Parts: sequence; structure tokens; C-alpha cells
Amino acid sequence: MTALSTSGTTTGTLRLGTRASQLATTQSQAVADAITAASGVPVSLVHISTAGDRSSAAIAQLGGTGVFVTAIRQALLEGTVDVAVHSYKDLPTLPEPGLTIAAVPPREDPRDALVARDGLTLGELPAGSTVGTGAPRRVAQLRALGLGLEVVPIRGNVDTRMNRVVPGDLDAVVLARAGLARLGRLGAVTETLDPLQVLPAPAQGALAVECRGDDERTRQVLAALDHAPTRACVLAERTTLAALEAGCSAPVAAYAELAEGEDGPELFLRASVTALDGSDGVRGSTTGPPQEAERLGRELAAELLDRGAAELMAASR
Repeated sequence: MTALSTSGTTTGTLRLGTRASQLATTQSQAVADAITAASGVPVSLVHISTAGDRSSAAIAQLGGTGVFVTAIRQALLEGTVDVAVHSYKDLPTLPEPGLTIAAVPPREDPRDALVARDGLTLGELPAGSTVGTGAPRRVAQLRALGLGLEVVPIRGNVDTRMNRVVPGDLDAVVLARAGLARLGRLGAVTETLDPLQVLPAPAQGALAVECRGDDERTRQVLAALDHAPTRACVLAERTTLAALEAGCSAPVAAYAELAEGEDGPELFLRASVTALDGSDGVRGSTTGPPQEAERLGRELAAELLDRGAAELMAASR
């Protein structure tokens, strides 16, 4: 089977745009392999440099949402590439005109993971221990635990961050478990953090496979990769984020799970907003049918706003 352009011309190989980092190329290659396995269409990776890759500044200083995706989306719109693979949590919540998320594959474990010296867990780290993370959400929630940890802002790829621990200058780092799983680094994890302690970022562990909205044949090829349960959970989480009018650099967490209820599948959604210094926070949950994921997200966001979420986010900016 060969890929066809929207004009009906045979194009052969699909061009998949990706960041050049090891994690980005690893997860993009996994998607490329899945496309070929499902459809027989060959896929080649095209490396694209983004604003987030070219700067060592904190993500919030670069403008937050979109710094890792804008250049890739532009390449899609210009026709330089046919498909893009994003870490879903990096995407702005507003849709991009002309583009569509054609598939959301099954996601990895969305929880956060601790990589600490001497095999320690979070509760075993002595007061004053230095813990590195680049996410305001993690900073806020770690401080809120009241463990007396010194949370240090860090950037860099997975290995760069992990190397800050042994034999580096930090006692621990907190990373997305999904990235460690995709890179085969789970052996370094000393604790997978319970969402009751540290709630994950909206869409953490999920991938978004994007193409042009008018490229019907590519959309059909990608549809085989879509995983409805993951899409529903991510939709609920990101609707919460959007309704809070918060970006990916805000101290907002949301996590949805599907379970079998008395009347069929049920979606359980939790979300929180935490002050950056950890001094205050609001947390809530709701449940309902997965086909009502958007409604659940909007209603939970409204509840958090009623309880002071906007003030907490404003104070954290």
C-alpha cells in the first residue's frame, strides 16, 4: 500500500516531523513503525528544530505553551512533512487551524517518577535534599508535601537530568515515567509517585499524531493507531486545563482513568491547582461516562475556579 496525496498522486513514503531529541525520535519511530505495521506505508523521520530546543531558558520564560510544537506545525501546514508526533502535554489547548489530531495511541503510565541517590524514595530523602524538576506543577506539589525539600529548576534531556543525580549535584530528580519507559530507563526509577502525592500533568504519557485536516488519505492511515480510551481520558484532562485558561507551564494537574462501573465504562477525573510555594491548593474529582469527557472536564474546572483556582494561578505567574 502507498500513501496518496490529497490530489490523488502517489507519494510513497510518509514524512514524519519530529524534534531531534532522543526521546522525541524514539517515540516518533515507534509511531512510524506502528503506521507501517498497520497500513504497509513506509515512514521516514524528518528532524525539526523548535524554539524550546534552541534555548536553555525555562519554558515559562520562552512563552510556555507551544515552544516545542510551533515549528513542527508550521512544517505540516507548509507541506514539508505529512505527519507530526507530539508529546500531547506540550500542545496548546486551542486547536490549530488546518490541522487535526488524527490519532491518540495508547499511552504509557502517566505518573511521575523519582530518580534519587542511594535508591531513596521521596519520603526517605532527608530535609534539605535538593530535588530537580523543570515543571512548575511538580515544584508546587513537591513543596506542598511539606517534606522540607529544596526544589531546584532544571532543564535538559532525560539523561542530562538524570546525570545531575549520580555523581552530580542533586539528590534526586522528578521526571515523567513515560519518557523513562520509552527510553528503557525504568531501572533508574527509585519510586513511582502516587497521584495522591503528585498528580500528573494533563495528557502526560500520551502522544498526539497530527496531520493536515484536508489530507483525508493520511487521516485514514493514522486512524488505525487511535485508542478511544486514551483519547477520552486526555480529552477530559485537557478540557479541564483549557477551562481553567491555563497553559502547560501553569501549576495545574489533571488525571483521568477509565474503570468498569455498574452501567459500563466510567471515567474518573481528578484535577488540582497548587500555589507555586506549596502553601495552598485546591483539588477535586468527578466521574461520568467517557463519552461525556468534555463536560466532566468543564464542570471540574468550574468547581476548582469557584474554590479559588484563578487566584492561585495568578499568584504563581
